[in-house]
Amino acid sequence: MGTPINGKYDVVVIGAGFSGAVIAERFASQCNKKVLVLEQRDHVGGNCFDYKNQFGVVVHKYGPHLFHTNKKEVWDYLSLFTKWHRYEHEVLASIDGQLVPLPFNLNTLYLLYPEEKAKTIERLLVQHYGYGGKVAILDLKETKEPLLKELATLVYEKFFVNYTTKQWGCSPKQISPAVTARVPVVISHDNRYFHDSYQAIPVNGYTKVFERILSHPNISVKLGFDGIGLFEFDESTSTIKISDNEFEGRLIFTGMLDQLFGYRFGELPYRSLKFDFETLAQKQFQPNTTVNYPNEHQFTRITEFKHILPVESDHTTIVREYPQDYDRLDATKNVPYYPVFNEGNQTKHQAYAALANKFKKLTYIGRLADYKYFNMDDAIANALTTFRKISNVF
Repeated sequence: MGTPINGKYDVVVIGAGFSGAVIAERFASQCNKKVLVLEQRDHVGGNCFDYKNQFGVVVHKYGPHLFHTNKKEVWDYLSLFTKWHRYEHEVLASIDGQLVPLPFNLNTLYLLYPEEKAKTIERLLVQHYGYGGKVAILDLKETKEPLLKELATLVYEKFFVNYTTKQWGCSPKQISPAVTARVPVVISHDNRYFHDSYQAIPVNGYTKVFERILSHPNISVKLGFDGIGLFEFDESTSTIKISDNEFEGRLIFTGMLDQLFGYRFGELPYRSLKFDFETLAQKQFQPNTTVNYPNEHQFTRITEFKHILPVESDHTTIVREYPQDYDRLDATKNVPYYPVFNEGNQTKHQAYAALANKFKKLTYIGRLADYKYFNMDDAIANALTTFRKISNVF
């Protein structure tokens, strides 16, 4: 690297996404530790990285990231580094030639059913689940009420099964209930996709937030550097070494544990995404930020970025998302987005976690390291909690 680590830095963080950036900032600002952040990409922000294109549109390079949370601690923390643009996400789905609200709610019901039948189904939904309630699609399929069973079949076939198959590359039955349970029928007329207390977008985009988080004078950031190769893990002594010398600080790792330990127990599979960006010479492409296509096309959805942070421009930028398998050896498929949840993969990850836990100076944290899907607020909350735990013993 050209500069020594031992003796110069107290903490080395691998990865500059939310997990890494937040814990780096906490060590720097709350403990007065010298922190080195190593990021293999040429930018900070992880998959939340965004940029303003030549037409003034703020584009999310790795797909739309929409902040929402009920965690006041997370909101207050991020508010130290940004002001906010109020934004409540609404999604439409293309169903049989018309655009209808998603998640499926009572407004969707009235668009797809004759009014009298829709009223009857609404009464049954409220009777069984309460107004304002939610029921998972797979749970609704188990109902014994004929009209609700009919509704469940429609939602399953028109909204769920084909989208899920495209997203995960397998049938819903092969996917963990922890994933499928995330798809609800909402028993209200609220078209919002999220119902959290805090919903907004950083007024200058996410990248500016990361730059401010990492701007503390105790933090050094090195981009385009894969930090994994710097460290050796001596299992016989449970020590971490750099150039045969024991590492004196603490290592925070936010990447993939299987990569950190040379894939010794085999690779952990992920789903990846391919993004097809297009800038069009028109003010607007679609009525909402995101339109899902469960049953048409190979892509799953189209996002138009001008709806997120509005800008006056005669051009607009959209992106189509194509789910695909992750392949670390293929540059077009080597970004891991979603862990593939099943019992075998969880067992494999647990083997890596047990190995990592042998090294007291190593802390692994985040979506990749924990092999667990985190929303942005979950990642930030987890980083804040982890910092409080390990700063007391450092």
